[in-house]
Amino acid sequence: MATYLYRLGRFSFHRRKLVLAIWLAMLGLLGVGALTLSGPTSDDFTIPGTEAQQAQDLLGERFGQSPGAGAEARVVFAAPPGEKLTDPANKDIVSRTVAALRAGPQVAEVSDPLSNTINEAGTIAYAQVSFRVPAAEVAESDREALLQATEAGRDAGLTVEAGGDALQSEPEQGLSEVIGFGVAAVVLTITFGSLVAAGLPLLTALLGVGASIAGIQLASGFFDLSSSTSTLALMLAIAVSIDYALFIVSRYRHELALGRPGAEAAGRAVGTAGSAVTFAGLTVVVALTALAVVNIPVLTEMGLAAAGAVAVAVLIALTLLPALIGFAGRRVTGRGGRARDIEADGDKPTLSLRWAQGITRRPVLTVVAAVAALGVLALPALDLRLGLPGDNMAAPDTTQRKAYDLVTEGFGAGYNGPLLVVVDGAGSSDPKAAATAASDTIKALPGVVSVSPPTFNEAGDTAMIQVVPAAAPDSTETTDLVHAIRDTDAGLRSSTGADLSVTGTTAVTIDIAAKMGGALLPYLAVIVVLALLLLTVLFRSILVPLKAIAGFLLSVVATFGAVVAVFQWGWLAELFGVDQTGPIVSLLPVILIGIVFGLAMDYEVFLVSRMREEYVHGAPPTRAVTVGYAHGARVVTAAAIIMISVFAGFILAPDPLIKSIGFALAAAILLDAFIVRMTIVPAVMALLGRRAWALPKWLDRMLPNVDVEGERLRDTVPDEPPVLPEPVGAGR
Repeated sequence: MATYLYRLGRFSFHRRKLVLAIWLAMLGLLGVGALTLSGPTSDDFTIPGTEAQQAQDLLGERFGQSPGAGAEARVVFAAPPGEKLTDPANKDIVSRTVAALRAGPQVAEVSDPLSNTINEAGTIAYAQVSFRVPAAEVAESDREALLQATEAGRDAGLTVEAGGDALQSEPEQGLSEVIGFGVAAVVLTITFGSLVAAGLPLLTALLGVGASIAGIQLASGFFDLSSSTSTLALMLAIAVSIDYALFIVSRYRHELALGRPGAEAAGRAVGTAGSAVTFAGLTVVVALTALAVVNIPVLTEMGLAAAGAVAVAVLIALTLLPALIGFAGRRVTGRGGRARDIEADGDKPTLSLRWAQGITRRPVLTVVAAVAALGVLALPALDLRLGLPGDNMAAPDTTQRKAYDLVTEGFGAGYNGPLLVVVDGAGSSDPKAAATAASDTIKALPGVVSVSPPTFNEAGDTAMIQVVPAAAPDSTETTDLVHAIRDTDAGLRSSTGADLSVTGTTAVTIDIAAKMGGALLPYLAVIVVLALLLLTVLFRSILVPLKAIAGFLLSVVATFGAVVAVFQWGWLAELFGVDQTGPIVSLLPVILIGIVFGLAMDYEVFLVSRMREEYVHGAPPTRAVTVGYAHGARVVTAAAIIMISVFAGFILAPDPLIKSIGFALAAAILLDAFIVRMTIVPAVMALLGRRAWALPKWLDRMLPNVDVEGERLRDTVPDEPPVLPEPVGAGR
């Protein structure tokens, strides 16, 4: 591989105008396609194979449109102290507010709060607002009209608050990316000491992000994509584009410092660091693509889009970057045209070398201390609870949270998440009797506040029954009630021939949490097996891949602990802008495992491949560890700081899922890069010695030799004698 990439690097350097023209043409085509063919995004969750989804599908088939297909809003009214909503003046305000709500062009129906949904005291009532379109398609004008209607009722003297998915707008990007790019620019400038060298990774990142987002927008015209799809791809596109370019540019400057001319330096940089970039990117792509194993469409879309963004980043790093290096010439070296080698000489007593030498002198103590620290941090993960963000997770000062609290105060927490029971009487001789029997059975269950009369479809063979639990939607009591209702299905079928299932937002949330929890181990097994194969081929070792995966497991459980401590327990919540604690977003663990695994392997590849390069070139095992570490530590440190900064910028996002993903990824990279890869890895490598690179002969014969360390370049590409620095601006 090193030889092919070496030739690709030299070709891109020499034919830089052609390479640049091809990439600009591709960006132009993607941009035009995104502008003309893009479609709307969606926030709909479909969870194939779960009871809640099957019940939704049945309702769509039997009733024409399943409940929840259109957006919903709940407008809650509260009378002033000492008054009732049924008082003439207050009743008039409610009527005028309801009339204003009905005026929305996309509004299908608004229930009368004073007739159906008013508490016994007459102080709190709510109106259900149903829209003709899904939440993602609600026009901003309709959303504003709803809020203006509530504001008018508030100005007239009542407390009026609104919640529901109709008020949710698509997540916006902006400040998060600016912060990430800003920190990256500072770190790169300090690392390279050259604005030109610092600008190359940023420029390639911008181009990679543009190509990836344009591609996703183009795909949205042909597929139903989640509104969060582009955010995840954007996170990764920024981070890996900068990191991959950083590694290749740093190696290019190292080759220049050895006295090689520009084209040769570019070829060798792509042949060595580019090989590591290729395998690192491939590992990330494998981990993200494997999200399809979970069989939740929104996760599959997010994984494939992010994998595409990483693949684009790799292609840009291997082709466009050496072309841009050719345009920059020796300006990447800073003032005077002489290269400042940030990899430095592995023998110089730098901080990195001293750190590596200290670790390798006390490897056992280092491993025990680091593992113990990560283990303590992982303890909160034992209390991990999964759920989906709702109005109960909104900030206390938002109208959504106030509406949720008013409903709880006036009716009870369970009214915020009623259950929808579906009785399929197609196989019953008397569907109405079956529905009545189901209602009577459910009423007798503990934790049930009310059960509505059955509502039948036109054919009379399917009924809907609304069940209000006593506990909050995200409570364990409600989860137990859902399971208890489902357990009555067998008895109902045997006695009446009808089938019973439970759906609704609360049941969907419970099913997603269960499915995500059950998918963790199979998904982890898939990516671990695939990564073992890739890393075994890359390092031609058994123990090094096993060590890499063990380190990842330490990182991910410690990250789960940090996420639970902040988002569930509320530790340092104000510092991270967490307004409301609660269950961890169900999608987060699987997303975190996939992304962190890929990125953790990035640093493993970059750091350990440098150690293997020294070992293959003749250094003793411990010296290979310390010298390889000293060569790569500064670059890995800069890359980790950049990636942490990019992810941390997303903590500012208002969306709970994006905020938690940003925090989790930033924490994971911090722990994995600095504790696992840069502390535990050199200690374990020193303990293993030559055994680290041992490989059974039969396996050695079977595996292809990808030559990530560039050993074949010594045979096929003779070293050229050192040359004087080229004039500043020279391309070759």
